Amino acid sequence: QVRLGESGGDSVQAGGSLRISCAVSGNTYSSYCMGWFRQAPGKEREGVAAIDSGGSTNYADSVKGRFTISQDNAKNTLYLQMNSLEPEDTAMYYCAVEGGIISRLLRLLVSQYSDWGQGTQVTVSS
Repeated sequence: QVRLGESGGDSVQAGGSLRISCAVSGNTYSSYCMGWFRQAPGKEREGVAAIDSGGSTNYADSVKGRFTISQDNAKNTLYLQMNSLEPEDTAMYYCAVEGGIISRLLRLLVSQYSDWGQGTQVTVSS
């Protein structure tokens, strides 16, 4: 079983930056896709960014050019660097992983992932 633990969430001013992390432990996959998702109060969980074991990335249109997903395989850690943060980015952020390959068209869909972390809160004030 894979275990995921997010950290780094905080309260920041609009225009600021924040990096959140997701530590991966337990069983790991040689081929996988990992993603960052977020859920604001009263809204559905949505995909933000994804990366596969080959380093290919996907981003939601709302965060392109502002957010960067990356991974450090030596540390078994996934990152999300968030710049130019906006109040609309306020949400609980979750990481997720799925063994195997997910089509690029489907990587930002919640339904494609089996293992999830508990989330870390990001609050952006205006």
